[in-house]
Amino acid sequence: MPGERLSIRDNAAVGRFHGVSASNGQAVPERHTESKTKKEESGCRCWFQKACPCCFRRQSSSYDVSGDVDGVAAGDGEKEEPTPLTPTGDTELDELTLAVRSVDLLSRKSDRNKAEHHTDQYNSDQLIIRRGQTFQIELDLSRPFNPNTDKLHLEMKTGPLPQVSKRTHIIIPLVDELQDESWEAKIVEQNVNRVRLSVNSPITAVIGKYKLTITTQYLKTGETTTHDHDKDIYMLFNPWCEDDMVYMEGEKELKEYVLNDTGRIYYGTEKQIGARTWNFGQFDEGILEACLFVLDNSEVPPSGRGDPVNVVRVVSAMINSPDDLGVLEGNWSGNYAGGMSPTAWSGSVEILRQYHREGGKPVKYGQCWVFSGVTTTVLRCLGIPTRSVTNFQSAHDTDVSLTTDVYFDENMEPIHHLNSDSVWNFHVWNDCWMARPDLPAGLGGWQAVDSTPQETSHGTFRCGPASLAAIRTGQVYLKFDTPFVFAEVNSDKIYWQRNLDGTFSQIHSEKKAVGHCISTKAVGSDERVDITNLYKYPEGSEEERIAVETACRYGSKPDVYSSPIAEDVRVEVRMEGEGPRMGGDAQLKIVVKNNSSQPRRTTLHSQVAVMYYTGVLKDTVKKDTLNVELNPQEEKILEWVLPYTQYQNQLVDQAALMMTLSGRVSETQQVLANQTSFRLRTPDLNIEPIGEAYVGKEMSAKITFTNPLPCTLRNVVIRVEGLGLRDLHPIKVGDVSKHANVTVTEHFVPTIAGKRKLVASLDCRQLTQVHGVADIDVHESQ
Repeated sequence: MPGERLSIRDNAAVGRFHGVSASNGQAVPERHTESKTKKEESGCRCWFQKACPCCFRRQSSSYDVSGDVDGVAAGDGEKEEPTPLTPTGDTELDELTLAVRSVDLLSRKSDRNKAEHHTDQYNSDQLIIRRGQTFQIELDLSRPFNPNTDKLHLEMKTGPLPQVSKRTHIIIPLVDELQDESWEAKIVEQNVNRVRLSVNSPITAVIGKYKLTITTQYLKTGETTTHDHDKDIYMLFNPWCEDDMVYMEGEKELKEYVLNDTGRIYYGTEKQIGARTWNFGQFDEGILEACLFVLDNSEVPPSGRGDPVNVVRVVSAMINSPDDLGVLEGNWSGNYAGGMSPTAWSGSVEILRQYHREGGKPVKYGQCWVFSGVTTTVLRCLGIPTRSVTNFQSAHDTDVSLTTDVYFDENMEPIHHLNSDSVWNFHVWNDCWMARPDLPAGLGGWQAVDSTPQETSHGTFRCGPASLAAIRTGQVYLKFDTPFVFAEVNSDKIYWQRNLDGTFSQIHSEKKAVGHCISTKAVGSDERVDITNLYKYPEGSEEERIAVETACRYGSKPDVYSSPIAEDVRVEVRMEGEGPRMGGDAQLKIVVKNNSSQPRRTTLHSQVAVMYYTGVLKDTVKKDTLNVELNPQEEKILEWVLPYTQYQNQLVDQAALMMTLSGRVSETQQVLANQTSFRLRTPDLNIEPIGEAYVGKEMSAKITFTNPLPCTLRNVVIRVEGLGLRDLHPIKVGDVSKHANVTVTEHFVPTIAGKRKLVASLDCRQLTQVHGVADIDVHESQ
């Protein structure tokens, strides 16, 4: 894994241009003469010469116009009569004035700037650079630059009200040698009127869009000119620079977490992990502009954009929309009228383009994986190493207890109005990489960031960045939002029963109920990698228990671990293979194990409810009561079946169900409790490219799908997109009969050579989370 940056250089001093006059064109002081009479006689002529020098040209061909204003010749001491000339467009003043005729930002893909700054993948002709690293520009001047008589400096401004004190108005002096910590420029090449400058920026520079101005001055006359360039310069974070807070070691990691424009997002349940390809598209045309527009729409001024902690916190808030008109409007209702179903999105590009195009109107609709995918796009685009992360069995702690609490009444029936805590089948958020100088040493590296609006942080729906190292060790008192993320991955599930006097007693606890199979895409491949060990110690280890108990001391129920609970009967739910499939009966196994040396009897109550993936229950579809007798050390496996007819009209997005088991052991009064979520697997879209792929040449892909349900799918739409292949394109399929096969052919023209991915998703009311991907190797045009 990449190492943590060890040090950060001090903030750079703002360079100032020395010797610029207070007002443009200030007259050079007169040289005193010995003869007062001569001076008086020539006063009118002298004044006129200064007021309109184009009408008085000296006979000498010298460029020196700062000599004796009374016209005394240097050779014989006699007064030289000026010769009046008819004004022309090519006067001596024009010849002497140093002006910028044009600027070349060297922003073409073939120029060295983009290659050296790792920005050549951006589909833009603008200059895109990374801070803390030199870049070059070329100036075409009105005459050759003379360092003895000429001055030149640059100014860069960002934001609506640029200020030097806020580091949003930068004055860049011309120097002989560049220093690493400063805004400075140096002439590295001069060819007649053409000058090449090497410009340096500090590693603390504010990121964003800058306007460039070049100011020149001829010292002998004080004449000053300015040139406002019409193209912008984009400044990004620099994870290749060891002094930047986002520095990441390892080219493979940088290629994955900054430069990869596609990825994998995981969903489902821990025993049925699904994967879908997501087009991040951070280099697509208009996406950088859209990402900066997201920052501009926040209330954080540009001066705060030099700190990646600040920027990540802003992005976390601005990707959702409840309180700041951010990018995406969340919707978990199942009714997506007026927008796009969250499962129908397969990339971030169209979302960000639409948000930018419509002037900041939230795009409808998103759920956690969409929020995460867009967050990855924005942060990678800005230069912060980022990945999408999925946590299975993800807890949502609503009362800062750092436990997930389940309440039952006296008869062991769930008390729904008290059960505000929930466990999501899965939840997707982000990790981003940076140093954390605001925290104790050792807590830099991966930071958890969550843009899905769940709970507010300092009054705004946002979460993070929270150090994974702090989460792992239970240091929940460290910022930002570490308690919430800790509870998501490592809270214990505590079961409470109401007593006759209205109080509650703790009756059972599950120490391994949440935070399973935390997953992200592997570096350099499409494989899934488990990163649970980065978020917590191995389940049940002494280090893990210490972290949990340390964290809970800072929660709202600090005494929850005061009395251990004995257990000798265990109950769990098992699933065979990949689990039940959509359209068929769901079959599970309930396993009850007696770990004691005595017989045990219990009555298990089971109920299965349809569940949103967020852990919110909809309707109960089946209830059972099971009597179980166990011999010492015996394990019994009970077959359990949910017929398709009982759930076919009840399912919501993600096709998720929750089984709740509860019971009491007769001999010991031990309470048994278990909650298991599972999903009904959906089929894939099969994408088969037809023929070889070449840039600029039309090709086709065949998309096939089989309806798994014994009913007709209505108003089916297949959406296809691929970075460098084609923009998002909906294909209206219409109705698909039960168990019918569908084949559609998609035509497109590749625009970018290399390995590309064509992604498709199917959307209809009866079936969601159906998607597919095909790898296409695009060759250069023949």
